[in-house]
Amino acid sequence: MALDQEVKAAIIAKYGKKDGDTGSSEVQIALLTEQVKILTEHLKVFKKDHSSRLGLLKMVGKRKRLLKYLRSKNYASFVELVASLGIRAK
Repeated sequence: MALDQEVKAAIIAKYGKKDGDTGSSEVQIALLTEQVKILTEHLKVFKKDHSSRLGLLKMVGKRKRLLKYLRSKNYASFVELVASLGIRAK
Protein backbone atom coordinates (compact mmCIF):
# COMPACT_ATOMS: atom_id res chain seq x y z
CA MET A 1 0.00 0.00 0.00
CA ALA A 2 2.95 2.33 -0.48
CA LEU A 3 2.62 5.63 -2.28
CA ASP A 4 3.85 5.96 -5.84
CA GLN A 5 7.07 7.93 -6.20
CA GLU A 6 5.37 10.53 -8.40
CA VAL A 7 2.58 11.11 -5.87
CA LYS A 8 5.05 11.30 -3.02
CA ALA A 9 7.26 13.76 -4.92
CA ALA A 10 4.25 15.95 -5.74
CA ILE A 11 3.17 16.06 -2.09
CA ILE A 12 6.71 16.91 -0.96
CA ALA A 13 6.94 19.67 -3.57
CA LYS A 14 3.58 21.14 -2.56
CA TYR A 15 3.97 21.10 1.23
CA GLY A 16 7.76 21.23 1.64
CA LYS A 17 9.37 24.41 2.94
CA LYS A 18 12.42 23.98 0.72
CA ASP A 19 13.60 21.62 -1.99
CA GLY A 20 13.91 18.03 -0.72
CA ASP A 21 12.13 18.76 2.57
CA THR A 22 10.76 15.45 3.83
CA GLY A 23 10.99 15.91 7.59
CA SER A 24 8.81 18.91 8.28
CA SER A 25 5.55 18.30 10.08
CA GLU A 26 3.51 19.59 7.16
CA VAL A 27 5.03 17.09 4.72
CA GLN A 28 4.74 14.19 7.14
CA ILE A 29 1.07 14.98 7.83
CA ALA A 30 0.30 15.31 4.10
CA LEU A 31 1.99 11.97 3.31
CA LEU A 32 0.19 10.22 6.16
CA THR A 33 -3.13 11.69 5.00
CA GLU A 34 -2.62 10.27 1.51
CA GLN A 35 -1.71 6.86 2.92
CA VAL A 36 -4.79 6.94 5.17
CA LYS A 37 -7.00 7.64 2.15
CA ILE A 38 -5.50 4.72 0.22
CA LEU A 39 -5.82 2.31 3.16
CA THR A 40 -9.40 3.40 3.82
CA GLU A 41 -10.36 2.52 0.26
CA HIS A 42 -8.52 -0.81 0.57
CA LEU A 43 -10.38 -1.68 3.76
CA LYS A 44 -13.75 -0.91 2.15
CA VAL A 45 -13.07 -3.80 -0.24
CA PHE A 46 -11.19 -6.16 2.09
CA LYS A 47 -13.13 -5.90 5.33
CA LYS A 48 -11.30 -8.73 7.10
CA ASP A 49 -7.78 -7.38 6.55
CA HIS A 50 -7.08 -6.78 10.21
CA SER A 51 -3.33 -6.21 9.88
CA SER A 52 -3.94 -3.33 7.47
CA ARG A 53 -6.59 -1.98 9.84
CA LEU A 54 -4.03 -1.96 12.65
CA GLY A 55 -1.58 -0.12 10.40
CA LEU A 56 -4.28 2.40 9.55
CA LEU A 57 -4.98 3.05 13.23
CA LYS A 58 -1.27 3.57 13.89
CA MET A 59 -1.02 6.04 10.99
CA VAL A 60 -4.04 7.99 12.20
CA GLY A 61 -2.55 8.16 15.69
CA LYS A 62 0.79 9.37 14.38
CA ARG A 63 -0.93 11.99 12.21
CA LYS A 64 -2.93 13.14 15.23
CA ARG A 65 0.25 13.57 17.30
CA LEU A 66 1.95 15.49 14.48
CA LEU A 67 -1.11 17.75 14.10
CA LYS A 68 -1.08 18.43 17.84
CA TYR A 69 2.61 19.33 17.66
CA LEU A 70 2.12 21.60 14.63
CA ARG A 71 -0.83 23.31 16.31
CA SER A 72 1.26 24.14 19.36
CA LYS A 73 4.26 25.39 17.35
CA ASN A 74 2.73 27.17 14.35
CA TYR A 75 -1.03 27.66 14.51
CA ALA A 76 -1.30 29.55 11.21
CA SER A 77 0.42 26.73 9.34
CA PHE A 78 -1.82 24.23 11.13
CA VAL A 79 -5.01 25.98 10.04
CA GLU A 80 -3.79 26.29 6.45
CA LEU A 81 -2.74 22.63 6.29
CA VAL A 82 -6.00 21.30 7.73
CA ALA A 83 -8.00 23.38 5.25
CA SER A 84 -5.80 22.29 2.35
CA LEU A 85 -5.99 18.58 3.18
CA GLY A 86 -9.68 18.66 4.08
CA ILE A 87 -9.30 16.85 7.41
CA ARG A 88 -11.03 17.46 10.69
CA ALA A 89 -8.73 18.35 13.55
CA LYS A 90 -9.38 19.67 17.02
